[in-house]
Amino acid sequence: MSTFVKAKLIAQGGGNNIEFMFNPTELGFSRSLRLNSSGGARTDEGLPKVSFGSPEPYSVNVSGLVFDTYETGENVIDKYVENFRQAVEFMDSQERPPIYLLTWGKQEYLRCFVESLSYKLTMFLADGTPVRATVDITLTEIGEVSGAASSGTPGRGSTTRST
Repeated sequence: MSTFVKAKLIAQGGGNNIEFMFNPTELGFSRSLRLNSSGGARTDEGLPKVSFGSPEPYSVNVSGLVFDTYETGENVIDKYVENFRQAVEFMDSQERPPIYLLTWGKQEYLRCFVESLSYKLTMFLADGTPVRATVDITLTEIGEVSGAASSGTPGRGSTTRST
Protein backbone atom coordinates (compact mmCIF):
# COMPACT_ATOMS: atom_id res chain seq x y z
CA MET A 1 0.00 0.00 0.00
CA SER A 2 1.44 3.35 -0.98
CA THR A 3 1.17 6.47 1.13
CA PHE A 4 -0.10 9.78 -0.21
CA VAL A 5 2.76 12.23 -0.75
CA LYS A 6 2.36 15.87 -1.72
CA ALA A 7 4.42 17.59 -4.38
CA LYS A 8 6.47 20.50 -3.08
CA LEU A 9 9.06 23.13 -3.81
CA ILE A 10 11.88 22.76 -1.30
CA ALA A 11 13.75 26.02 -0.70
CA GLN A 12 17.50 25.84 -1.33
CA GLY A 13 19.49 28.39 0.67
CA GLY A 14 16.71 30.73 1.78
CA GLY A 15 13.02 31.25 1.23
CA ASN A 16 10.06 29.17 2.38
CA ASN A 17 9.21 25.62 1.33
CA ILE A 18 5.97 25.47 -0.67
CA GLU A 19 3.83 22.37 -0.28
CA PHE A 20 0.97 21.96 -2.73
CA MET A 21 -2.41 21.48 -1.06
CA PHE A 22 -3.50 19.13 -3.87
CA ASN A 23 -1.08 17.43 -6.22
CA PRO A 24 -0.91 18.67 -9.80
CA THR A 25 -2.65 16.60 -12.47
CA GLU A 26 0.28 17.11 -14.86
CA LEU A 27 3.74 18.61 -15.14
CA GLY A 28 4.46 20.11 -18.57
CA PHE A 29 8.17 20.05 -19.47
CA SER A 30 9.67 22.01 -22.37
CA ARG A 31 13.15 22.78 -23.63
CA SER A 32 14.59 24.29 -26.77
CA LEU A 33 17.98 24.46 -28.44
CA ARG A 34 19.65 27.74 -29.29
CA LEU A 35 20.80 28.03 -32.88
CA ASN A 36 23.69 30.24 -33.92
CA SER A 37 23.02 32.52 -36.84
CA SER A 38 24.76 31.36 -40.00
CA GLY A 39 24.73 34.81 -41.57
CA GLY A 40 22.50 33.78 -44.46
CA ALA A 41 24.67 30.87 -45.64
CA ARG A 42 22.73 28.26 -47.63
CA THR A 43 23.24 24.65 -48.66
CA ASP A 44 23.33 23.60 -52.32
CA GLU A 45 19.59 22.85 -51.98
CA GLY A 46 18.91 26.41 -50.75
CA LEU A 47 18.20 25.46 -47.11
CA PRO A 48 19.75 27.58 -44.35
CA LYS A 49 22.94 26.14 -42.87
CA VAL A 50 22.38 25.36 -39.20
CA SER A 51 24.96 25.87 -36.51
CA PHE A 52 23.92 24.52 -33.13
CA GLY A 53 24.46 26.62 -30.04
CA SER A 54 23.54 25.38 -26.59
CA PRO A 55 20.43 23.93 -24.95
CA GLU A 56 18.16 26.32 -23.08
CA PRO A 57 17.16 25.38 -19.52
CA TYR A 58 14.13 23.16 -18.96
CA SER A 59 10.88 24.92 -18.19
CA VAL A 60 8.04 23.29 -16.26
CA ASN A 61 4.47 24.59 -16.37
CA VAL A 62 2.29 23.64 -13.43
CA SER A 63 -1.24 24.93 -13.81
CA GLY A 64 -4.51 24.64 -11.97
CA LEU A 65 -3.09 24.20 -8.47
CA VAL A 66 -6.01 24.57 -6.08
CA PHE A 67 -5.78 26.00 -2.56
CA ASP A 68 -8.91 26.04 -0.41
CA THR A 69 -9.48 27.37 3.11
CA TYR A 70 -13.30 27.48 3.05
CA GLU A 71 -13.73 25.06 5.96
CA THR A 72 -11.41 27.02 8.26
CA GLY A 73 -12.42 30.47 6.99
CA GLU A 74 -8.75 31.53 6.76
CA ASN A 75 -7.59 33.99 4.11
CA VAL A 76 -6.19 31.79 1.31
CA ILE A 77 -3.76 34.55 0.27
CA ASP A 78 -2.17 34.73 3.71
CA LYS A 79 -2.07 30.94 4.19
CA TYR A 80 -0.93 29.73 0.73
CA VAL A 81 -0.63 32.31 -2.06
CA GLU A 82 1.79 34.58 -0.19
CA ASN A 83 4.54 31.91 -0.41
CA PHE A 84 4.20 31.94 -4.21
CA ARG A 85 4.23 35.76 -4.24
CA GLN A 86 7.49 35.73 -2.24
CA ALA A 87 8.91 33.20 -4.73
CA VAL A 88 8.83 35.81 -7.52
CA GLU A 89 10.57 38.49 -5.44
CA PHE A 90 14.30 38.96 -4.88
CA MET A 91 15.52 37.74 -1.51
CA ASP A 92 16.63 40.52 0.86
CA SER A 93 20.24 39.39 1.14
CA GLN A 94 20.78 38.35 -2.51
CA GLU A 95 20.17 39.70 -5.96
CA ARG A 96 18.05 36.75 -7.04
CA PRO A 97 14.75 35.05 -6.27
CA PRO A 98 14.63 31.95 -4.04
CA ILE A 99 15.87 28.69 -5.57
CA TYR A 100 13.81 25.51 -5.16
CA LEU A 101 13.97 21.80 -5.79
CA LEU A 102 10.73 20.48 -7.31
CA THR A 103 10.04 17.13 -5.69
CA TRP A 104 7.19 14.69 -5.48
CA GLY A 105 7.80 11.74 -3.22
CA LYS A 106 11.28 10.36 -3.95
CA GLN A 107 11.39 11.93 -7.42
CA GLU A 108 13.50 15.08 -7.80
CA TYR A 109 12.44 16.79 -10.99
CA LEU A 110 14.21 20.12 -11.22
CA ARG A 111 16.38 22.65 -9.39
CA CYS A 112 14.63 25.85 -10.38
CA PHE A 113 13.25 29.28 -9.65
CA VAL A 114 9.67 30.48 -10.14
CA GLU A 115 9.85 32.45 -13.37
CA SER A 116 6.20 33.42 -13.50
CA LEU A 117 3.13 33.29 -11.30
CA SER A 118 -0.52 33.93 -11.94
CA TYR A 119 -3.38 33.24 -9.58
CA LYS A 120 -7.13 33.72 -9.41
CA LEU A 121 -9.28 34.09 -6.32
CA THR A 122 -12.34 31.97 -7.02
CA MET A 123 -14.37 31.82 -3.78
CA PHE A 124 -15.08 34.34 -1.04
CA LEU A 125 -16.84 34.40 2.31
CA ALA A 126 -19.73 36.83 2.85
CA ASP A 127 -17.30 39.38 4.34
CA GLY A 128 -15.07 39.26 1.22
CA THR A 129 -12.35 37.01 2.65
CA PRO A 130 -10.85 34.97 -0.23
CA VAL A 131 -11.00 31.25 0.60
CA ARG A 132 -10.14 29.54 -2.70
CA ALA A 133 -7.43 30.24 -5.25
CA THR A 134 -6.07 28.59 -8.37
CA VAL A 135 -2.38 29.08 -9.07
CA ASP A 136 -0.35 28.67 -12.27
CA ILE A 137 3.44 28.75 -12.17
CA THR A 138 6.30 28.39 -14.60
CA LEU A 139 9.51 26.98 -13.17
CA THR A 140 12.84 27.42 -14.93
CA GLU A 141 15.81 25.12 -14.42
CA ILE A 142 18.91 26.54 -12.82
CA GLY A 143 22.34 25.00 -12.35
CA GLU A 144 24.28 24.79 -9.14
CA VAL A 145 24.01 27.73 -6.77
CA SER A 146 26.84 28.19 -4.26
CA GLY A 147 27.55 24.54 -3.56
CA ALA A 148 24.08 23.11 -4.26
CA ALA A 149 24.01 19.63 -5.80
CA SER A 150 22.82 18.91 -9.32
CA SER A 151 19.33 17.46 -9.68
CA GLY A 152 19.72 15.50 -12.93
CA THR A 153 17.55 15.49 -16.03
CA PRO A 154 13.82 16.18 -15.65
CA GLY A 155 11.75 13.07 -16.13
CA ARG A 156 14.85 10.94 -15.54
CA GLY A 157 15.90 12.63 -12.30
CA SER A 158 17.26 10.97 -9.23
CA THR A 159 14.83 8.74 -7.40
CA THR A 160 16.49 9.29 -4.05
CA ARG A 161 16.80 12.49 -2.09
CA SER A 162 18.83 13.41 0.94
CA THR A 163 16.79 15.21 3.58
